[in-house]
Amino acid sequence: MAEEIPAELVASLESKAREIRRAVIRMTYAAGGGHPGGSLSVADLVTALLFHEMKYDPARSDWPERDRLVLSKGHAAPAFYAALGVRGVLSGEELLSLRKLGSRLQGHVDRNKLPWVEASTGCLGQGIGMAVGMALDGRLAKRANRVYAILGDGECQAGLTWEALMAGGHYRLDRLTVILDRNGLETDGSTESIMGIEPIADKFRAFRFHTLEIDGHDFRQILGALAAARRTTDRPTAIVARTVKGKGVSFMEGQHSWHGKAPGKAEAERALAELGGSLEGPVL
Repeated sequence: MAEEIPAELVASLESKAREIRRAVIRMTYAAGGGHPGGSLSVADLVTALLFHEMKYDPARSDWPERDRLVLSKGHAAPAFYAALGVRGVLSGEELLSLRKLGSRLQGHVDRNKLPWVEASTGCLGQGIGMAVGMALDGRLAKRANRVYAILGDGECQAGLTWEALMAGGHYRLDRLTVILDRNGLETDGSTESIMGIEPIADKFRAFRFHTLEIDGHDFRQILGALAAARRTTDRPTAIVARTVKGKGVSFMEGQHSWHGKAPGKAEAERALAELGGSLEGPVL
């Protein structure tokens, strides 16, 4: 994974990730609901994919050769929507429509509402199966595109997740990269107290995945792991990204209570101040 990552690139991605985090706070505050904790923990991973790694054209959501991103942890939708906003695909005004009646921005990503969504997810464990199917389809169609799936660690308690991973390893889907947002927390507490999933990296290896473990907030490590996945040609890759729930907001970090709770006004103001923004400022 040793690659020279320019400091300018890292700084640019860090800046975009802060924009995404600010938008997540604004969106969930305006909605009065949503999932800020997991959206903040996954923000750096989404940033690395959508602003550097993936081959896609925001103006052509149906381009056959595009890389696919399946947000299997569909409740982290605010981070994905915010990234599309920073890319210029969605307006700040539309971002504030999160979870509103008639909005394209559902609480969980919905491909029938928003063309840049590859798979409707939210029932945990279903997205990874669809990602495996997309990777198989790409192989059969002889396309050069890659498929990325972002998993939540709570999903790894679901049996259908492992059925899909078994298929990915069996068919040696080398254009499939699974990224685990390993923040260690779910709705009711820590994953290890509710239904332990460790040693998770060894489990991916047992399912025939080239497996890497990284700091999911270190862009040099994230980009290095994605580059290593590209170089792997005999099997799929799993990246176990150790992250912090609520990353970037001091009072949300490491707190499972922020899994599915929106900030109130005072909390949103405090969070945005820490992220270099304000509630009165623009969404983007």
